[in-house]
Amino acid sequence: MKKESKSFKKLIRFFWIAFSGFIVLLFLWFILISYGVFGFMPRFDELENPKSSLASEGLSSDQKVLGLFYIKNRTIVEFNDLSPFLVEALIATEDSRFKDHSGIDGRSLARVFFKTFLLGKKSAGGGSTISQQLAKNLFPRDGTNILLAKMKEWVVSVQLEKRYTKDEIITMYFNTVEYGNNAYGIKAAAKTYFNKLPSELKLEEAAVLVGLLKGTTMYNPIRNPENSFNRRNTVLSQMNKYDYLSNAELDSLKEIPLVTDFSPPSHNSGKAQYIREYLRLFLTANEPNEDDYSSDEAYEHAKDEWENNPLYGWCNKNEKPNGENYNLYKDGLKIYTTINSKMQMYAEQAVKNHLSKDLQKAFFKEQKSNKKAPFSSKLSDEQVKKIMDNSIKRSERYWNHKRNGLSHDSIIKIFHTPVKTSVFSWDGPKEMIISPYDSILQTKYYLHAGFISIEPQTGYVRSYVGGINYTYFKFDNVSQGKRQVGSTFKPFIYSLIIEKGYSPCTKVPNIEVSFKLPDGKLYTPG
Repeated sequence: MKKESKSFKKLIRFFWIAFSGFIVLLFLWFILISYGVFGFMPRFDELENPKSSLASEGLSSDQKVLGLFYIKNRTIVEFNDLSPFLVEALIATEDSRFKDHSGIDGRSLARVFFKTFLLGKKSAGGGSTISQQLAKNLFPRDGTNILLAKMKEWVVSVQLEKRYTKDEIITMYFNTVEYGNNAYGIKAAAKTYFNKLPSELKLEEAAVLVGLLKGTTMYNPIRNPENSFNRRNTVLSQMNKYDYLSNAELDSLKEIPLVTDFSPPSHNSGKAQYIREYLRLFLTANEPNEDDYSSDEAYEHAKDEWENNPLYGWCNKNEKPNGENYNLYKDGLKIYTTINSKMQMYAEQAVKNHLSKDLQKAFFKEQKSNKKAPFSSKLSDEQVKKIMDNSIKRSERYWNHKRNGLSHDSIIKIFHTPVKTSVFSWDGPKEMIISPYDSILQTKYYLHAGFISIEPQTGYVRSYVGGINYTYFKFDNVSQGKRQVGSTFKPFIYSLIIEKGYSPCTKVPNIEVSFKLPDGKLYTPG
């Protein structure tokens, strides 16, 4: 009996020694992980200022976003910019004890361990906290084994909890996650799927976006609306489970159909596309190299801009604290312009209305009897063919085929084969079965114009319309178009007349006028 008692005591002692040794080793392991012995670990300054690729914003003078420049469509928000429904849905779905732990939820880990390893359940729920998921988003796994990666995330999540408040962690999480369709962060997601700001989201819309985090393809409301609907209702059920919703509210919300307002991000979307492209080229310009210019005049102009205009090539002239040049597409720059968003909207409408309702109709009518329409009837067949050949060779479609090794004759044959194509019309894009050749010919019928308004007192550009549709016509009639000398000189003549006391309504006789020159000769304009 005594021997059994001694053996039991030895067993107990061995157990506690082994357990204590395990705890010490685990503690030492975490220390070694935190010092980067087992691979990369973020420094303290990286935890204080975590990096994310941010879109740069072009802003109007009245603080409206004209458009974005990005590789990843992400714009950060503050906690106050978030709908409370987003916060509640996230906590209820991803980390119900978020406010009670310090980065690692021991209770959740124990539950996962018990259900997965002891009961053999495949779906035991995730043990990762929001802080751990944030650690994974900020510092992605580097290919190490999953256990070591998890340990690293635990260390980083605890460090994040020490340095940030719970609200800040929630905000950082929403700013870092991906939502599919090139939407990174909650602001881009709300805009892409519902055309709203995060603060404007309804409860059921917030549930859709939180549900999307489980799988950006599987639960995408555009690609898989049924899956998204079911996942949304799962999120709502979780909110009910943790007392964010009553039973009555849950039943009511589950019946609401899935409704989206899909606005996918595109560099061609937004306002003032032409001046945004002008700004993009202007800010990212490199120091001029004479060999890159087709004329001495163009080179001298670019050289003068580079040397005397601090904004020309700004990104390549200015360095960040780490010594790197600024990147327009990653560094979240704010680009302030003098464009007024309302004046810009009216200018774009004015150009469209004037051309589509008046001039374009007159041009179509005029060309009905022209066998060489839309070209001048004075052109020879050879000249028309040369114009079309040059247009074909300048097209992206032509060069894509050329890069794939096709001969010129083979490409021309393809250009005369009808295909389904999106073509421009004044009423919006139209899907047509048309050959690429006829598509190019059709674009030649459309009239083009440029429009710019300048505030005389300051020289500020208040509106800028480079063409009729940036998606289809990239040529900028304001900055790239050539001016007729006579038309360029008109403002000087008119301003002189106004200075003399005439008004725009003053009538003058429509007759020839002669001026006596100092040498006695007469000059008659005409």
